[in-house]
Amino acid sequence: MSMEGRISTKLVLDGLCCSNCAMKIEQKVSELKEVSHTSLNFATKLLLIETEQGNSQEELLQKVKKIVKDIEPEVVVKEYKSPRAKRVKAQVQVPKQEGEQRQDGCSDGCCGGHGHGHAQDEHIHHGHYGAEDHSHEEEDEHGHSHSHGEGGSLKKKIIKFGISAVIFAIAMIFDLPKSVSFGLFFISYLLSGGDVLLKAGKNILRGDVFDENFLMGIATIGAFAIGEFAEGVGVMLFYQVGEMFQDLAVNRSRKSIADLMDIRPDYANLIIDGIAKKVAPEEIDIGQLILVKPGEKVPLDGKVVEGTSMIDSSALTGESVPREVVPGDNVLGGFINKNGVLTIEVMKDFEESTVSKILDLVQNASSRKAPTENFITKFARRYTPVVTITAALMAILPPLILPGATFSEWVYRALIFLVISCPCALVISIPLGFFGGIGGASRHGVLIKGSNYLEALNYVDTVIFDKTGTLTKGVFKVTQMNTVEDISKEQLLEYAAYAESYSNHPIALSIQKAYGREIDKEQLEEYEEIAGHGIKVRLNDKMIYAGNAKLMEKEAIAYDKTDFLGTVVHIGINGTYAGNIIISDEVKEDSAKAMKELKEIGMKKLVMLTGDSKSVGEKIGRQLGLDEVHAELLPDQKVEQLEAIYKQKAGKGKLIFVGDGINDAPVLARADIGVAMGGLGSDAAIEAADVVLMTDEPSKLISAIKIAKKTHTIVWQNIVFALAIKAVFLILGAFGVANMWEAVFADVGVALIAVLNAMRAMKIK
Repeated sequence: MSMEGRISTKLVLDGLCCSNCAMKIEQKVSELKEVSHTSLNFATKLLLIETEQGNSQEELLQKVKKIVKDIEPEVVVKEYKSPRAKRVKAQVQVPKQEGEQRQDGCSDGCCGGHGHGHAQDEHIHHGHYGAEDHSHEEEDEHGHSHSHGEGGSLKKKIIKFGISAVIFAIAMIFDLPKSVSFGLFFISYLLSGGDVLLKAGKNILRGDVFDENFLMGIATIGAFAIGEFAEGVGVMLFYQVGEMFQDLAVNRSRKSIADLMDIRPDYANLIIDGIAKKVAPEEIDIGQLILVKPGEKVPLDGKVVEGTSMIDSSALTGESVPREVVPGDNVLGGFINKNGVLTIEVMKDFEESTVSKILDLVQNASSRKAPTENFITKFARRYTPVVTITAALMAILPPLILPGATFSEWVYRALIFLVISCPCALVISIPLGFFGGIGGASRHGVLIKGSNYLEALNYVDTVIFDKTGTLTKGVFKVTQMNTVEDISKEQLLEYAAYAESYSNHPIALSIQKAYGREIDKEQLEEYEEIAGHGIKVRLNDKMIYAGNAKLMEKEAIAYDKTDFLGTVVHIGINGTYAGNIIISDEVKEDSAKAMKELKEIGMKKLVMLTGDSKSVGEKIGRQLGLDEVHAELLPDQKVEQLEAIYKQKAGKGKLIFVGDGINDAPVLARADIGVAMGGLGSDAAIEAADVVLMTDEPSKLISAIKIAKKTHTIVWQNIVFALAIKAVFLILGAFGVANMWEAVFADVGVALIAVLNAMRAMKIK
C-alpha cells in the first residue's frame, strides 16, 4: 500500500516464539538503509516495514529473510495477506421464499439435519450446512495450517524433557559413583538444554551475545564448572519446562484474540440459475445474489431482496439484541442470520466489505506501537548488556577486593544475577496486553487503529463533538407546523412541498416526505431559487415564498419571530405570511447519558461544534449539559475553533474530536485522537479516524476509554510486577541469599504470570 510517498510491506514471521529474537529482528531490519520505519509485534508475529518509493521490494524481502534466518533459522517469512475466506464448495437447491414456514426457518424437518441427498428434498435447506464440507478447508492466508506440526513439536519436547527429568531423578535419588552420577547429570543436561547451547553458540558466532540462550547457557555451564551438577541440570530443566508453558500461554492468548475476531465468513451460497452453489466469498461479484440460511453468517455486504429474519450483529457492533431485517434493508458480512431465509444482493466485493476491513484493521493495529511498548523495547536493549557487565564485574572484583571472598562463591552469585536479568516478561506481555485490549474493544463495536491510540485514550480530558450525525440522528423530519389565519396545516404542507419539489436539499426532501403524495410539477410557474434565502414559485394563481427569515424580510412579509428548536421554513402566499414548518434533527437516545458518564469518568470539558444556527446549537447544548457550544461554523472554522480550544487547554491532556468521519476529516486529522461515528458499513468513517464507533452511539466512546484505562492498568501491573520481582531477586542474588532455582522463577515464572495477566485485557467488559 502506497501512502505519502512510502510503501508499506507486511510480513508474517511464522513460527516466531522467542521474544528476544523478535526484538533483535526488529532492530536489524530497522538498520537497513532503505527502511524508514519498522515495527514487529511479538503477539501477532506481524512485521511492518515502510520504505520510500523506488526501492526494490524483492531485494528488501531477501534481506529481511536473511536477517530472520540468521537470528531464528526455523522461522518462515510469509507475505501478509488480508483475511480471506476458506474455500468450500457444494451445491444445494434454493428454498422457495413463500409461506410462513420459509420465513421463520421452522419448516418440517429443518432441525433434524438429516438430508437424504435428494436435490429436490426441501429438508436439505436448513440444519446441516454449518457442519458440512469442513474437510475442504484450505490453509489460511497466514500460514497457520501447521497446528499438527506444532502439536508434534510439543509432544517431542514433552518426551525429551520427560526422559531428562527421569535421568535427573535417578542421579539425584540413588547413591551412585561420582563418575556415573556426573554422566547421568550430563546426559540429562544435554537432553534438556542442548538446543539452548546450540542457539547460544550460533548467536555468539554472529556477534549476538546478550540473549536468554547465552544467559542460561553460561549460568548452567558455570554451575557445572563449580561442581553444582544437580543445580545446573535442574535449573536448565526448570527453565525449559517454564519456557514451554510460557509458549503455550502465548499461543493460547493469540488464539483467544483470533477467536474474538472470528467474524470471517467461511463460505457463501451463490445463486446461479436457481441453484445455490457454495463458494468462497471473494469469488462473488457485486450484483450477484446469495442465499443465507438460519444460523449462517452473512458473507458479504448487501441488501435484502427477499425474506425476513432476525439478525445478530454483535460480532461487529457489540450489540446483543437481534434486530429484524426486511426486503430493502442493508446487511453486513459477519452478521449472523438467526431464523429466516434471506436472499441478498451483493453490494461490495469481499475485499471492500466491512468485515474484511475490520479484520484488517485489528490485525494491523499492532503495527502502531504505544509509547510504553517503545520504551520497553529500548529499555530491554540496554538493560540486558548492563546487567551482564554488572554480573561479570560481580564475579571478578569482590574476590580481588573483599577478604575471604572466593571466586566460586561470587561466580555463582553472578550466574544467578544473569539468569534473573532476562526481560522476557516485559517484551512478551506488554504488546500482548495492548493487542488483547484492541481485540476486546473490537468485540464491543469499537475499532482502535493502534496501541498508540489505545494508550492515548487514557489521557483524554477534552472531548469535542460534531452535532449532526454524532449527537443527533442526522435524519431531518417535519416535527411541527404552525399556521395563521384560515390556512390548514395540510394546505401549508402542500404549498411547501410544491415550492421545494425541485430541490434535493435534506430539508426539502424532509418536507416532500412528510407530504407523501405525488407532486404535479406542471402546475408550477416562475420557479426561482434565491441563494441563501429560499424559493419563490407560482402555483396556479398563488405566488409562494418558502425559505428563511431573510427571504421574508427581502419580500417585506411580516413573519413569526418565535425561537424554535430546529430549522424554520417560513411560508408566504401572495405577500402574506401563512405560517412555518419546523424541521428537526432528533437528539440520539443515549447522547445525554453519554455526556453525563463522560463527566463522571473525568472529562474536564465537553464541547459541540456545529454549522447549525446558534439558537439550535445552544438549545441542544443545554439539553445535553455541554460546557461550550460554537455554532454556524464552516468546516475550516471548525479547525480554527479546535485550535483555539487547544490553546485554552491546561496540562498535557489529550483532545478527542468525534464526528461522522465524512465532512469532518480536517478536524478529525487535527485532533489528538479522531473518533468517527462509523455506522454500519461507512467506508469513509473507517478510513478517516483513529477510533471508529461502529454503532453510531456516543456512549461507545465511554466503552473505548474504559477499555483503554483497564488495558493501561494491566500493562503497568506487568511492568511494576516484573521489575519489582527482578529487582528483589537481583539484590538477593548479589548478597548470596537467592539460589539458582529462585533465579529461574524470577525469569520464567514471572514471564508466565505476566502473560496470563495480559490475557485479561481481551476479556475487558
